[in-house]
Amino acid sequence: MATPRVVTSASASASVADGCATGSLSIKVGASEGAAGSVYQVIDFTNTGTAACTLYGYPGVSLATGTPPGQVGAAATRSTTASPTVVTLSPGKTANALLRVTQALNYPASKCSPKATTYLQIYPPNQTTPIYLPYTSTGCASTSVNLLTIGVVQTGSGASGGSGA
Repeated sequence: MATPRVVTSASASASVADGCATGSLSIKVGASEGAAGSVYQVIDFTNTGTAACTLYGYPGVSLATGTPPGQVGAAATRSTTASPTVVTLSPGKTANALLRVTQALNYPASKCSPKATTYLQIYPPNQTTPIYLPYTSTGCASTSVNLLTIGVVQTGSGASGGSGA
């Protein structure tokens, strides 16, 4: 006789605050900093809803272009330098993730197939609806080159200089 299995830890987490739906988030690019051959770009997620919600893990990120926007090249790989934790966002509060964008011109044109891009296509963690942020860059149309690496969502705004979000 089989009995239903109840997972209490997931149920307890879900009762605290539901996951943040794409429609309840405002996403913007925050501070950016150049490094040799790449740019580190902060992506801020702000809860615009009326109830607390949670983010856990990694956003899905890729470069995109066109009308309607279409993905260019490979999606971001995940940086494993930090472990995911549940981030609870009260209304109006912000969390962030750090995106590394390697310059496409670091790769031979025959391998990369450089293509101008105009957006970041961002899927909040555990969501299937993207938000497109204006972001001018050069991507690799070839999926054999991965230019993007994304970190876990963490508490707070990624703005620099105390400008806040």
